[in-house]
Amino acid sequence: MTKSPKYLLDVNVLIALLSEDHMHHQLATDWFVASPGLQWAICSFTEAGFLRYATRPRPGQITMNDATAILAKITQHSGYHYEALSTDWRTMTKPFFQRLFGHKQITDAYLLGLAINHGLTLVTFDKAILHLAGEHRSHVLVLSESEAGKRITQ
Repeated sequence: MTKSPKYLLDVNVLIALLSEDHMHHQLATDWFVASPGLQWAICSFTEAGFLRYATRPRPGQITMNDATAILAKITQHSGYHYEALSTDWRTMTKPFFQRLFGHKQITDAYLLGLAINHGLTLVTFDKAILHLAGEHRSHVLVLSESEAGKRITQ
């Protein structure tokens, strides 16, 4: 019997899942509901990323209370667990540190390191994370139109 993977949602997937007007909302939703028994997680980085996005100044901006309530509601979905960050930067990024090259990879690096160190699969729309992951690509699932319709059987 193959052990079902546990998925760590990237910030971009969480935002798409919770924002009906996001260009990838349907893609994220289709993947999220594609398999009964899906085991998934968020962490402090994904929470903070969603809250920052949801409460940014713009027409139709929502309050911090509303954004926090949306986040709390998604955690009631079956298969959810919270993945705590308990490892330092050097340990977290050691498996791929030589491929880090810029400030825009900081969140990606933490999430990828968390996935690798905790035996999770990082779900993202960002194909560039595959390069960062290198030989640890098995810890990354890049969602695309072709992935969304598949049943999750890994």
